[in-house]
Amino acid sequence: MTDSEFLDLAETLLKAVERSCDHINDQDLADIDNQRVGAMVTLVFPNHSQIVINLQKPLHEVWLAAKSGGYHFKHDGTGWMDTKGQGEFFASLTRFASEQSGCTLVFTG
Repeated sequence: MTDSEFLDLAETLLKAVERSCDHINDQDLADIDNQRVGAMVTLVFPNHSQIVINLQKPLHEVWLAAKSGGYHFKHDGTGWMDTKGQGEFFASLTRFASEQSGCTLVFTG
């Protein structure tokens, strides 16, 4: 994968995270403050816990930091998969955000 291809796929992922946050906030499921600075999105929950998603361009990876730990995702041609076999990005983000917010949230690509 070229740097350009990675950036296109990663940008699509970050925009999907932002759209999911907007949808969650519109539905009054949770009040998530999502802030984007360049290639990093920070989700802040009402309890002040955070999830940080950022791009690692040299590695062609997306990194996610949650209360449960740090995770690395690489695009496998169909989706963003954890490099240690822990699952797909949006399923993982859904699980971590639900745990941190205390309510059931769904993030989709």
